Amino acid sequence: MTHFAAKAAKVLVLSAATALLLTAAAFAADEAVAVGAVTGSSVRLRSEASTSSSIVTTLDKAVAVAVTDTSVDGWYAVAFDGNTGYISSDYVILDQDGIFTAPGRVNSEGVNVRSAGSTDADVLATVSKDAPVTVTGFADGWYSVTCQYGTEGYIRSDLVDLTTSLSVSASGSKIVSTAKQHLGTRYVYGGSSPSGFDCSGFTMYIYNQFGVSMPHTATGQWQSGKGTKVTSIGSLQPGDLVFFNDPSRNAGKACSHAGIYVGDGQFIHASSSKSGVVISDLTSGYYNTYFVGALRIL
Repeated sequence: MTHFAAKAAKVLVLSAATALLLTAAAFAADEAVAVGAVTGSSVRLRSEASTSSSIVTTLDKAVAVAVTDTSVDGWYAVAFDGNTGYISSDYVILDQDGIFTAPGRVNSEGVNVRSAGSTDADVLATVSKDAPVTVTGFADGWYSVTCQYGTEGYIRSDLVDLTTSLSVSASGSKIVSTAKQHLGTRYVYGGSSPSGFDCSGFTMYIYNQFGVSMPHTATGQWQSGKGTKVTSIGSLQPGDLVFFNDPSRNAGKACSHAGIYVGDGQFIHASSSKSGVVISDLTSGYYNTYFVGALRIL
């Protein structure tokens, strides 16, 4: 993220005029009243405005989030990449000038791109769900955007999810497609090539095909600091690295197994010497029980 990421390094004080504007605004529940930048690393997005509530996901430093409510003391209600929840206001800087750059993704079908931030403005184009856009600013509940094929205009903020990548779904699809090419490959302890994989060797090899270097252990990958951690199975996207921890198999480490989410509650992994690379269900049974979380890297 450019421009806005640089601003996130500074502590900004919200001006009195901006505060009055946010208080007076009356948007729908899912529309943004402001945009903020996360100031810490692995900041927890919680389901409620409490440190004891469940963690929805974690966010990296300098990512842009849509702020949907500022009325809860000490907390902001935010939306990011299809997730909603609360972040402590200590870890979010509110943008003041309405000018920043962040990747986004359209979250509904048949969304109109308009010539101004109003439903009365002319329609310049209509974009489909999951279409990538570059968000270049925010005002009065609308994002200014540049679309995939160059159209510049405005989309209402509740119809666009701010993300960490313009091509999450496209990259995820390619990762899954590449991983599936190795279904049936035998399991080899310490293996990291198409002649044989162990679990982390498989994930390391697949991500290396996309220019991402990862350690050759499940724990090392989980603790690598790369990407965004996702802790809810319901928030997983194809291509996410998924991690598990069976205490009887972890030898005191944080994770005992790794794989790649393929969608529909399933993941692909180098399972065992009996089955090699297979697709398994993670919504019930063994893998659901020992699910730790996921990394979204591309």
